[in-house]
Amino acid sequence: MRNPAYLIYERLLRSSIQNGSPVEHVAIIQDGNRRYARENGLSTYRGHSFGADTSDRVFDWCLELGIKHLTLYAFSTENFKRDEAEKRYLFDLMKDKFAELARSEKTHANKVRVRALGRVEMLPQDLQDEIRRTEAATQEYDGIYLNVALAYGGQRELVDAARSLAEQVSLGKIRARDVDEYMIARHLYPRDGTPVPKVDLIVRTGGDCRTSNFLPWQANGNECAAYFCAPYWPEFRKIDFLRAIRTAQTRAAGQQA
Repeated sequence: MRNPAYLIYERLLRSSIQNGSPVEHVAIIQDGNRRYARENGLSTYRGHSFGADTSDRVFDWCLELGIKHLTLYAFSTENFKRDEAEKRYLFDLMKDKFAELARSEKTHANKVRVRALGRVEMLPQDLQDEIRRTEAATQEYDGIYLNVALAYGGQRELVDAARSLAEQVSLGKIRARDVDEYMIARHLYPRDGTPVPKVDLIVRTGGDCRTSNFLPWQANGNECAAYFCAPYWPEFRKIDFLRAIRTAQTRAAGQQA
């Protein structure tokens, strides 16, 4: 059983959040799986598995709070430098999670639209195929958007968008003077007709105070709130999440004052 004081504090946080302004889009840098495993005498693989369990819980918390968009930074372009055995384990874990989302009653009952953000073509073919199946199974939904950043790099996203726009201009499909913020957003990942909206809150676990090239257009352009916390991702608790949401609401209230 959880500590009664924890439960009381959780209820107080929830009450405060319910009286605050809505937070529509939360983006999370899930950091610390490997350090958590190392410090607890576990294999790196177990750290990643525990981290995946935390991702599931956070998604449930978003459903409870009515958050419309959740974007999880699951695998960066820099992560391709990791050893082959670890990458294969991660790719298999991701494949299983996408398959689970596609067949989950919770996904369909809550009309969850699942999308991958990034250079998906860099991933193993079996993972690409599972991603596409899950995206197709949920493409008509708009209850909540679950965006998973895979083979993702923020600068690369901007470069890819610029190249796409340049190609459209060269083909005469658009005029250079018509390029605006909305058009750029439509050429960012995932280019499925529904751009990822501006971020209200970016969270990073694991103790580092940096955003690691994550959603630079959607986050920095919006001057979103940032919440950095010490717990490694497998240790991330609901009160940590609620504190982060309250931080975003406090910032929003200050901007409106």
